[in-house]
Amino acid sequence: MTRVSATGPGTPGTSPSTRQENTVVEQPFNPQLRAARFLPRTVITALTLPALRVLTKLARMARRPDAQVVSVDADVSVHVFRPASLRPSAPALLWIHGGGMVLGDAAQDSGFCRTVADLLNIVVVSVEYRLAPEHPFPAPLEDCYTALRWLAGQPGIDPTRIAIGGASAGGGLAAALALLAKERGEIRTVLQLLSYPMLDDRTTTRTDIDPRRLRLWSPASNRFGWRSYLGPDVAEGNVPPLAAPARYDDLSGLPPAWIGVGTNDLFHDEDVTYARRLQQAGVASTLYVVPGAYHNFDSIEAKAAISRAFVMAQMTALDEALNHG
Repeated sequence: MTRVSATGPGTPGTSPSTRQENTVVEQPFNPQLRAARFLPRTVITALTLPALRVLTKLARMARRPDAQVVSVDADVSVHVFRPASLRPSAPALLWIHGGGMVLGDAAQDSGFCRTVADLLNIVVVSVEYRLAPEHPFPAPLEDCYTALRWLAGQPGIDPTRIAIGGASAGGGLAAALALLAKERGEIRTVLQLLSYPMLDDRTTTRTDIDPRRLRLWSPASNRFGWRSYLGPDVAEGNVPPLAAPARYDDLSGLPPAWIGVGTNDLFHDEDVTYARRLQQAGVASTLYVVPGAYHNFDSIEAKAAISRAFVMAQMTALDEALNHG
């Protein structure tokens, strides 16, 4: 496993590589992330979800269309971002948005998807999957697989050069999608790009986490997100491994992985552990750790140097896998 400690001007000099798995250490926010002290610890809860969904709908209506929207079936649609000059048999990225499994839409990462498509000259497809709690596991994952199969079958797409990726809950779904694709054996992807992925429901049971060091996604949000996604029929301790990729026993045979996360992210420890397990299973993996960064920092403070470096690291991983692999 390649471990990268993201540093920059004003970044504390201590490398997080010395931090032990499953140990929470009090760490100040990175000084480049100036909004951290003003941001809430918790955003998504059962009480705030209805209002947040209304705001998401209003934001979607206000966005300028930047992609072709295609209906794949009765439940799934995709937003397709094509570069200006599309080459024959193009590589592609299937992107899965975040939102704690309960919020968000395929258009929310349009800026990122457009940048990837234009910079790397590839096709990017963002999935509109069904959300929990109305549609718990396995519906969102199956929707993503439907989109993957659709993408692999499109004329002009090279089915041997498809990457899958996502952020937060979308990163968790991307990791699960890599596992599901391995199980079914129909499509072999070349990279799983996982930005601070939501991988392990067991993080909800931890009592050693200080919420004061977190922003935007708290233990309370995490409990709500996992409870919504797993649904009422999943008894504690009987969670399907495809629902929570960290529970999956055999990680061998998966595509290479790029995993990025900040040290002030609730998902830090589970992401580091997953990267180590991938390495132990013989899967090439890069772990990109950003000292003092909170959840979704790269979107909230996109102009910060460490945010730009984080995005560029993703671009580099995609370029190597899709254009030079």
